[in-house]
Amino acid sequence: MQRPYFKQNPQDPKPLSIIIERRVLFNELDPLNIMWHGNYASFFEQGRIALGQKYGCGYTDFYDHQVLIPLKQFHVDFKSPLKFNDLCIIETFLHYNEAARLDFSFKIYCNNVFTTSGYSVHLMIDKNKNILVIKPDFFEAVCDRWKSGILA
Repeated sequence: MQRPYFKQNPQDPKPLSIIIERRVLFNELDPLNIMWHGNYASFFEQGRIALGQKYGCGYTDFYDHQVLIPLKQFHVDFKSPLKFNDLCIIETFLHYNEAARLDFSFKIYCNNVFTTSGYSVHLMIDKNKNILVIKPDFFEAVCDRWKSGILA
């Protein structure tokens, strides 16, 4: 059993989640005929985009409110390699946080086998690249709906 990447307090709402499918493309392979490690970032990215669109807290939502969400940390744990044409299930979670940051974790399954996990942490900055210490109003409203169970 893998340890959770992010600590969850008892009063925190359950993580928001989404499941998407994605095939491994030929151009994503390395000379060993397995998916090159750098391409896992795009799998996680697709999960983040889908989750943000589902819950109203995606890249464009932040951008429309003059907020950018650059990557601060990125981590991958490889269990078994992905191969050409594998149909993968990408499970993406957004973990609740009181701070002005986004904590995502990811799990990838292929043929019902757990193959990969990882996480990314994103800061919130304004257009002048100042780090925000409080959540922008629109995202605070998303968090309020999340805490009240409306987004579950």
